[in-house]
Amino acid sequence: MPELPEVETTRRGIAPFLEGRRLRGIEVRQPRLRWPVPVEVLARILPGGTVRTVERRAKYLLLRLDAGTLILHLGMSGSLRCLHEPTTPGVHDHLDLVLEDGDRLRLTDPRRFGALLWTEGDPAAHPLLAALGPEPLGEAFDGDYLYSRARGRRQAIKTLIMDSHVVVGVGNIYANEALFRAGIHPARPAGRISAARCERLVAAIRGVLAEAIELGGTTLRDFHASDGRPGYFRLQLAVYDRGAEPCRTCASPIRVTRLGQRSTFYCPRCQR
Repeated sequence: MPELPEVETTRRGIAPFLEGRRLRGIEVRQPRLRWPVPVEVLARILPGGTVRTVERRAKYLLLRLDAGTLILHLGMSGSLRCLHEPTTPGVHDHLDLVLEDGDRLRLTDPRRFGALLWTEGDPAAHPLLAALGPEPLGEAFDGDYLYSRARGRRQAIKTLIMDSHVVVGVGNIYANEALFRAGIHPARPAGRISAARCERLVAAIRGVLAEAIELGGTTLRDFHASDGRPGYFRLQLAVYDRGAEPCRTCASPIRVTRLGQRSTFYCPRCQR
């Protein structure tokens, strides 16, 4: 599933292709995605509109036009491609945003868990975005904030930092990696983590996500960037998907358990 670094990588790939360009319209071949694509509304509103900016909120891409905002989610296995030449769509190529000169932004989504929605209001107030926590790379997410959200909680710290109401975009891969860097056991109760260790964990989350973005995300099964290339952060993984392999720091075997129904990888010696 594309996580925050993969979505940010996609945003950086499509922004130069879209920003400042006028739309001819939209071609929808399969409107039944996670939620129905508002085909009639988009067919009426999009022609002649200009894409002003391409932004990201959590794992949602926001294509801002003067009349409103397209809210796009890649779902479990979606991807976007920038096309300069006519290409016959495949069975999973569900829609194209068509630019004035014929260039296209194509959404491919084999599992159809993605979404393309429209809002004329502030997208931050949209029901899908309104209750989201702060961005992990933004100023609002710091050690004091995480400590305040963790105090008194018995839930595992890993499930806390994966809660999008607490902080967005810390998916399973990056939660495992950040906790390893911070030296914190993923099952440790959140309320038993000191303010200093929360500060260390915030720094680890920021570092892991920033590095993953620079390396193009983490390809494990489905994700490719908008230019078709895979992400390469997988080459840097310290614990995720390395069960029974030696820890890169102390050589102890990496252990695997399940927390919140998600595979959890950790070093029993380095993480406490």
